[in-house]
Amino acid sequence: MKIKEAKFDMDSNYVYAALDSGDIIFVDCDAFERAYAENMYQRSELDYLIYNDPASYVQLAMDGDTREYLQRATQYTRLNDLR
Repeated sequence: MKIKEAKFDMDSNYVYAALDSGDIIFVDCDAFERAYAENMYQRSELDYLIYNDPASYVQLAMDGDTREYLQRATQYTRLNDLR
């Protein structure tokens, strides 16, 4: 399925997406982040997608490879490891 249009609604904290089939998908951003984001860097990456590319956010939710994406996109070093 291809996404025609996607929009983030700040009031409900949902991303709404219209598919080319005519279906509409609602993604609960709070629930999605609780399920997949394990640290603040991963939450920040998801927040970036919500505001800047909501279609990619919905595609990420539909594809099911969210954990792999977040691990590739957010490489960080723990503060304790820097000392």
